[in-house]
Amino acid sequence: MSTTPTRRPEGAEPSLTPAESMTHGRASLANRAFARLSTASGVTILALLAAVTVFLVLEAMPAVTTSPAELAERISWFPEAGGILGYVGPLVFGTLLAAVLALLIGTPLAIGIALFISHYAPRRLAQGLGYLVDLLAAIPSVVYGLWGSLVLAPRIVPVQDFLAQYLGWIPLFDGPAAHPARTVFTVGVVLAVMILPIITAVCREVFLQTPRLHEEAALALGATRLEVIRTAVLPFARSGIISAAMLGLGRALGETMAVLMILSPGFAYSFALLQAGQHQTIAANIANQFPEANTYGVSTLIATGLVLFVITLAVNMLARWIVSRRAEFSGAN
Repeated sequence: MSTTPTRRPEGAEPSLTPAESMTHGRASLANRAFARLSTASGVTILALLAAVTVFLVLEAMPAVTTSPAELAERISWFPEAGGILGYVGPLVFGTLLAAVLALLIGTPLAIGIALFISHYAPRRLAQGLGYLVDLLAAIPSVVYGLWGSLVLAPRIVPVQDFLAQYLGWIPLFDGPAAHPARTVFTVGVVLAVMILPIITAVCREVFLQTPRLHEEAALALGATRLEVIRTAVLPFARSGIISAAMLGLGRALGETMAVLMILSPGFAYSFALLQAGQHQTIAANIANQFPEANTYGVSTLIATGLVLFVITLAVNMLARWIVSRRAEFSGAN
């Protein structure tokens, strides 16, 4: 007499042994705990961002709502004309000018270093050079400030004189060049060195993620090493390069001590990179004026900090928009 096996209804889960049931329960509990922890972490970030925003807005309101004449009367370093916008405007201009200059100097150099480490250097040399570049990120900003003011500023004077003499017809290099070079040009060079490890590290990892088949296909078609990089590596890494540059720009926008120790401050809308006493950044101005600021002065400085916060947020949003627009054209897809 034959027996037919009992069919399990469709969709029904297989029966588990007690040991398997206990293991499944532990895994399910771990998954739920990890999901809740991840959700709590994301909510914490949003809550901190909201708290910072509320603090900046509330503390900046006295400066925003007070008349310019009263602010000039209560704050010794506040300009008599222009009001809060007239005070913040030159600071925003100087901040953006120094950060963009650092980005223009540092990004090509960082891309070149990343390409050398990922595609040209021998493995041992590439590892050592990668460690040295990453070590630049561990140097405190005050050390960069000391190096920039005591070492770089005196030695960059001949470079500034050369630019003023032969390229002075360009408004950026309009002379006479300042001696010593406590200018936004020197600040841009120092900031470029400071953002170098961030951009280099991100670009290096992106370049190493280029599909090997893409490079081998280009080599099989007779492409040179330079053509492989131009046709296979750089298109694939385009969105990563943009992300790295925006990270470096965010670092340059908020840098304080190095700028404070190097730059001779001024409040002017000037593109003259080689002249001292023309520019000042928001972060350096806050650090410079905060120790002697009264209640209205602190509120005014926090208002400038709110503007810097908005600029940084706008830069990050712009970077994400550019990356999302460029992603479909990159080799990553």
